Amino acid sequence: MKLVTWNVNSLKVRLPQVLTWLENNPVDVLCLQETKLTDDKFPQAEIEAAGYQVAFSGQKTYNGVAILSRHAITDVQKNNPLFEDAQQRIIAATIQDMRIICAYVPNGQALDSEKYPYKLSWLASLHEWVKQEMSQHASLAVLGDYNIAPEDRDVYDPAAWEGQNLVSPPERAALQALIDLGLSDSFRMFEQAEKSFSWWDYRQLGFRLNKGVRIDHILLSAALAARCTSCVIDKVPRKWEQPSDHAPVIATLD
Repeated sequence: MKLVTWNVNSLKVRLPQVLTWLENNPVDVLCLQETKLTDDKFPQAEIEAAGYQVAFSGQKTYNGVAILSRHAITDVQKNNPLFEDAQQRIIAATIQDMRIICAYVPNGQALDSEKYPYKLSWLASLHEWVKQEMSQHASLAVLGDYNIAPEDRDVYDPAAWEGQNLVSPPERAALQALIDLGLSDSFRMFEQAEKSFSWWDYRQLGFRLNKGVRIDHILLSAALAARCTSCVIDKVPRKWEQPSDHAPVIATLD
């Protein structure tokens, strides 16, 4: 069983890449963020033709999330019921007795931006909702673009990032509080190469120089963490022409 998260930064642009990647990597569940499509424009037929069921929630130009699965998708929940939000950032579903939550956490923009307190409020509500979901589902995974680098080792140059969003103490504390509910950062369950990142800026040769950050995470409940045998970042799609600025993160469960 393979669970994947991938911010595709426009599914309209990246659909051929997603289909190619799935053909080469027939995973069980793929959570997408930043699909940037209204529901009437979502390429459901193309994805189903590739052998995947899909649940999606989108909006024009921004945000948008989707769950693709080779197995039946049931009990779909769009958005966090504890947080009223016009932005489409969360979709959840039950797949083979697992509760899968696909999340696109707000970026926050900057510590002095009005978007920063929105991000912290959003995360606080996510915490409360995940807590409720965990009380009902022993096997739960929260996959997504968290827009938070948990530690300094998850940033190519911590000094250069000091004082910026993605690494601020309140953001990191919010992520840690989520983990403290009983979740595990699957990537850190295993020995990993230094300077392992999942996002690189398009500018200033970010990917070529590996000036990245690790902000895409798969958090697993204890029941799923016990089954997890590996977690890797697949940098190959980031090398393709017109790539997303994010790479897929893949957790394998036995």
